[in-house]
Amino acid sequence: MHDLAFFKTSRFMFFLQMLEHTFIHIPGIGPKTEQWLWHQGITTWIAFLAAKTPLFPPGKEKIARAVLEASIVHQRDAGFFHDLLPAREMWRLFGAFREKAVYLDIETNGGQQGIHEITIIGIFDGTQVRTFVSGRDLEAFEMAIADYDLIITFNGTTFDLPFVRRAFPGISLPPAHIDLRFVLNRLGYRGGLKKIEKGLGIQRAPSIEGLSGFDAVRLWNTYEYEGDMNALERLIQYNRADIVNLEPLMELAFAAMKKKLFREHFLDSNVSANHPS
Repeated sequence: MHDLAFFKTSRFMFFLQMLEHTFIHIPGIGPKTEQWLWHQGITTWIAFLAAKTPLFPPGKEKIARAVLEASIVHQRDAGFFHDLLPAREMWRLFGAFREKAVYLDIETNGGQQGIHEITIIGIFDGTQVRTFVSGRDLEAFEMAIADYDLIITFNGTTFDLPFVRRAFPGISLPPAHIDLRFVLNRLGYRGGLKKIEKGLGIQRAPSIEGLSGFDAVRLWNTYEYEGDMNALERLIQYNRADIVNLEPLMELAFAAMKKKLFREHFLDSNVSANHPS
C-alpha cells in the first residue's frame, strides 16, 4: 500500500483538489508528518478518521481528529482554513474554492501631492470583469466584493489589500487570500507580473503592451486633468489585463505546486519508513 503503484492509481483523485488531502492545518503537523501520513495510505480526512488504530500519541490524536471533524463540517468555509493553514500553503485553497474566487488588482494615483488614492479597482471572477472608477462608481466595489470567498492577487499582501482597507475602513473582504507573487516565487518565477507573463508566453494587446505602473498613473492624470476618455479606456484595458491574466497564472501555479508536492512525496523515501518526530 505504501509503494509507487498505489499512489499512481489514486493520484488523479489525490490531486483533484488539494484541500481534503491536507493535514498541515492541524496544530503540530508539518510537511514531514503530512508526507508520512500519505505514505501510510492516509490521503484524506475521511481515511484518517476511519483508521482502526491511532496514528499519533493520545493527545495529538485527539487534536487531529477534532480538527479533521471540524474541517469536514466547515469544508465550504474558506475562512476556517485560511485561519489554520500556514501562509505559504494558502495556494491549496484554490481547488476547493475556485468557483467562489475573484482576481483583484488596483491602480493608484502614485501618491500625487502626497496623497495615495485608488483610481481604479478591477475584479474578475473567471467569467465577468468589473471595473470601478474613482469619481464614478468606486463605492460599488464594497458590495460587489462581498460575493466571493477567495481573493487572488499579485503582491496584494503589501500593495492592493492595504490600499483597499484604507479606502474602505469597514469593508468585509473575502475571508481567504492567495498572493500569487509568493507562490510563483516558490516555483522559480521572479520579478513583476509583466515579466512573469512574458516569460510564460502570455501576451497583452498591442495597445497596452509595455505599459507599467508609472504609465497607469500618467494615463489617470491625463483623464482626470484633461478629460481624455481615451486615456481612461486605455487604463481600464491595462487593469483588465492585470486581472484576467491572473487566472492562467493561478491555474499554472496550482498545478505546479501539486506536481512539486507529489514529486517530493516519492523522492523522500525515508518518510515511508519512519514516523516523523
